[in-house]
Amino acid sequence: MKGSLSFFLISLVAILLGTCRGGELRKHFYEETCPEAEDIVQKIIWENVALNSTLPAKFLRMHFHDCFVRGCDASVLIDSTASNSAEKDSIPNQTVGGFDVIEEVKTELEKKCPGIVSCADIVALATRDSVSFQPLWEVLTGRRDGRISLVSEANSQIPPPSFNFSQLKQSFASKGLTVHDLVVLSGGHTIGVGHCNFFSRRLYNFTGKGDADPSLDSTYAAFLRTKCRSLADNTTIVEMDPGSGMDFDNNYYKILRQNKGMFQSDAALLTDNGASNIVDELLDPAKFFTEFAQSMERLGAVGVLTGTSGEIRKKIQ
Repeated sequence: MKGSLSFFLISLVAILLGTCRGGELRKHFYEETCPEAEDIVQKIIWENVALNSTLPAKFLRMHFHDCFVRGCDASVLIDSTASNSAEKDSIPNQTVGGFDVIEEVKTELEKKCPGIVSCADIVALATRDSVSFQPLWEVLTGRRDGRISLVSEANSQIPPPSFNFSQLKQSFASKGLTVHDLVVLSGGHTIGVGHCNFFSRRLYNFTGKGDADPSLDSTYAAFLRTKCRSLADNTTIVEMDPGSGMDFDNNYYKILRQNKGMFQSDAALLTDNGASNIVDELLDPAKFFTEFAQSMERLGAVGVLTGTSGEIRKKIQ
């Protein structure tokens, strides 16, 4: 009898705690409170992507950087103030863009459903909708927005392109993500550009002796040197996936196998046997799209605020 009573009480407490937390992410979270929310996001994102083909890569980077600092809470959108330097002004976020489009979406949603749709959900949905006109992954909703945004946390928690494999593995593990997620999400580098200052050391001064990274294909290195003329170049941009930089596909893994990954963090994936095997698996396009969808869903659930945690910001900042 005592055992049954204890089990009943434990179950009741679990139910009550779940109720108090307000539940987790789920499909169609806004179905009753703002039924047109996801359609509004999609429409505005598609219109903007049609005019600016660089947006998908920018949104992927925004979502990733947001989730790696305090979870997917839209803290990356918050502006710095006189008393606080926010994530947006960190070194890794200098290459993030698309804030104006997120603001356009938020403004429209506030007109339609004031105080209902979070900025965090907008970022997650915008990322998915920007990458393809056919949804490649499912976005569960119900995130709430964070109130804290610190430049120091972004600088220390977003993995830089200079990381080796051990550092990357540790960084992802700290967010509850696996080596498999690391390799799969790196495939996002199939679109977008890299800034010379984030990889030029591999071209000109890899060991401090004016040499190039021996793990980088020599022909590709010579090509990159025609784009990035010196270590001081911090403005030039180069496609991360040459010849396929606007197409979301699995070509990233093909060039990685040719030792043409732009960043040191790309090349690092081949220095671990397990990660290298995953690279080989993702040479199959169908496998890549399936695995990318699953890893994006896991990324989008990192450290989320739900229920009564956080807030719903009226503006993105």
